[in-house]
Amino acid sequence: MAKLAINGGTPLLGENEAKVTPWPPLSAATEAKLIEVYRSRKWSFNSESEQSFENAYSAFHDTKYGILMSNGTVTLECALAALGVGPGDEVIVPALTWPATAMAVRYVGGTIVFADIEKDTLCLDPAAFEAAITPRTKAVIPVHLYGSMADLDAIIAIADKHGIAVLEDCAHMQGGKWKGRGVGSWGKIGSFSFQQSKTLSGGESGICITNDPELADLMYRLKHIGYSRNDAQGGAKTPPPVDLCCHNYRGLALQAVIMEDQIAGVPAYLADCAKFAKATEEACKDIEGVSFQKPGRLATRQGYYARGIGFDGEAWRGIEAKHIAAALKAEGLKCLHTTYGLVRCHMLFNLSEKYWRNAGDPVAERACKSNIVAMHMLMSAPGAAEQVADALHKLAANADELRDYAKSRQ
Repeated sequence: MAKLAINGGTPLLGENEAKVTPWPPLSAATEAKLIEVYRSRKWSFNSESEQSFENAYSAFHDTKYGILMSNGTVTLECALAALGVGPGDEVIVPALTWPATAMAVRYVGGTIVFADIEKDTLCLDPAAFEAAITPRTKAVIPVHLYGSMADLDAIIAIADKHGIAVLEDCAHMQGGKWKGRGVGSWGKIGSFSFQQSKTLSGGESGICITNDPELADLMYRLKHIGYSRNDAQGGAKTPPPVDLCCHNYRGLALQAVIMEDQIAGVPAYLADCAKFAKATEEACKDIEGVSFQKPGRLATRQGYYARGIGFDGEAWRGIEAKHIAAALKAEGLKCLHTTYGLVRCHMLFNLSEKYWRNAGDPVAERACKSNIVAMHMLMSAPGAAEQVADALHKLAANADELRDYAKSRQ
């Protein structure tokens, strides 16, 4: 008789689903502020609300300048443009990330170069980064993925040696600190996304942070149709640099108000995520072949968006990540999924190979296909660690049944 729910057995959580944290968080105080902003009619055009959030968030991540934009993809595009990336230039990105990291390179006319990841952190492997460098390499985008951080010390040292700009993709890393200093402040520019499910959410928005005043000015002009920060709307005083292709990528005051009010709660939320991560790992330490994504090597406050769970060894032979994720969902754990997968193989990545090359990604390929499931940290609600551990124990105890199920779906 089948024991696994995916095969017709009784779900571990019955008709219930695993506990999750309602997201994004709501606040009566924020609601009142939104009404004020709505009535003020100051919804955009570098409003006081936008400036306030830019200042608060850049300070939160230990930088001087913040440039609010409409989402976390155009932030990457504007950052690359400000760094001077264009046709003929190569930008190295990790093989495992959301496609937007790579697509931003194409938006400015650059060539994407995929490099491999570290097995334990799932972030860009510094050695693979260095091996992928050519005379055309202009920038590198280390991605702080899920619940870890790219090795900033190693990556920046290599980049400095070769004269390469570092653009940190911090879409998953709101509130994270490397050696006591905010991520996004270590490279030339840090790019953040505030999409609906992010740790700090505006529904949709993004920001670039930097300590470089010239880069800050360029990115502001790039997102605000060429205006400098000090220009009144309709009253440009200075032109943008010649051939700087500026856009309308402005953020909104309503989003800024929502997000600024969330900043104070991020450290406590990350502390809850860290407790959940520790509790889950402790409760699963007896399961053969199960491991968890390592935090950043020098993270002093690890940010969390999700966390990778690895399934290795003989116990999980012949069972791909997609079958493990499906089985866990059938038991009642809904807030998890397989990884994004290799960018070059993603359904939404439609670029032909004249726009990219692969420098080699065996670690990423194995992680994406065979052994990594990503668990969203909204599962860090009280009591959820026990539910996750129970579900993983159930799968491990019935691995042969799951293996047969996987074989039947080949």
